[in-house]
Amino acid sequence: MDVIPFRTPGLGDQTYLLTHEGKGALVDPQRDIDRFLAAAADVELRFVLETHLHNDYVSGAAQAAQRTGAELVLPAAAAAAYRHTPAFHMEDIEGGGLTIRPIHTPGHTPEHTSYLVLIDGEPVVVFSGGSLLVASAGRPDLLGPERAPTLARLQHLSLRRLAALPPGVGLYPTHGEGSFCTATGAGRLTSSIGAELTDNPLLAIDDAGEFADRVLADPLPIPAYYRRMGPANTLGGAPMPPVGVPELDAVSAGSHVVDIRPRQVQARGMLPGSLGIELDDDFGAWAGWLLPYEEPITLVAEPGQDVAEAVTQLARIGIDTVRGVVRELGEAATQTYELLELKAFAERLARPGAQLLDVRMPSEWAAARVEGAVERFLPDLFTLGVPAELDPARPVLVACGSGRRSAIAAGHLARLGYRTAALTGAGVPDLAAA
Repeated sequence: MDVIPFRTPGLGDQTYLLTHEGKGALVDPQRDIDRFLAAAADVELRFVLETHLHNDYVSGAAQAAQRTGAELVLPAAAAAAYRHTPAFHMEDIEGGGLTIRPIHTPGHTPEHTSYLVLIDGEPVVVFSGGSLLVASAGRPDLLGPERAPTLARLQHLSLRRLAALPPGVGLYPTHGEGSFCTATGAGRLTSSIGAELTDNPLLAIDDAGEFADRVLADPLPIPAYYRRMGPANTLGGAPMPPVGVPELDAVSAGSHVVDIRPRQVQARGMLPGSLGIELDDDFGAWAGWLLPYEEPITLVAEPGQDVAEAVTQLARIGIDTVRGVVRELGEAATQTYELLELKAFAERLARPGAQLLDVRMPSEWAAARVEGAVERFLPDLFTLGVPAELDPARPVLVACGSGRRSAIAAGHLARLGYRTAALTGAGVPDLAAA
């Protein structure tokens, strides 16, 4: 038996391909299924398994099953609006020498189901989706604060249910480090039941109420596009679109302009009104969080830059509205901001009248602060607007944890007419220690 992981760092998720004697099962595939099917080219794919209706990406499960003839299995309580085999608690599904045993593990979502795989009657691995994670657990608050306390208590029971499996069973969760679906900071990507019994602090909490208080105490923010993923996966998403987009001489009329060039290039000049989100693993997540969903987009890229990667990341969260890419800006690139390394930034901050904007998350503010900083989480800068404490007549210095978010914020403020400088290559903890 072999388990092949497919890591998607920007979403903090993993898809898995389990193979045994030429047969296979694909678990929690994202929308861009070609990478999974290429790896399964020499495998008879018998099952495509979904642990839950995902909140963080559009599923590719139905399309993968349709293209391969595999049996599509979803939690029975998901009640998805397309044909599938419903998975009921402890009712084994047999096929190709594999036994798939669904285990109802509500908490992350009400219908959530983990899948224990048995070979020759022996439990080998469990795909735990968003239930038991490595050193953590899936968030129970993504469906709203009203349901969160109940789902948190259900998650407590579900974790104990999985912890009762034999200690040698391999643990393969979908959500991991970098995912906004984790209740606390997840570390390693895979583990075993035995290792989690020793190392997972949430399994040491016996009382369901205490567990709920712990996992709901300091929740991460919820990306804006999450509210669209569950309904999309209930109804069934469209196939992955082509990732090639036309080269344009000018911005498509009525579209939002997103500059994906490196921040050093953006700072020297962007098209007026454009939003700079440097292309990296989490580009799609930030774009989905900060831009109006499903509205037209024109990308700005450097010659030779991988635009297909940007389009893929957007498509994973259901944004198929990229109209094209502009690569030559000429003299029109007049929107600028400064990038400053730590020493220069600290010197600028020490000047009389300096204004510091901290765009980190609230949990990060609690860990390290700079006296006098105005605090506004980056997405709130877009929804709530610029804090009134900031004087538009004076430059605004922007910092985050590493420079990623500060560059986005500085570019956004620049398009609103502010003079801005972003701390790059360092963050507020470095400033606080300087």
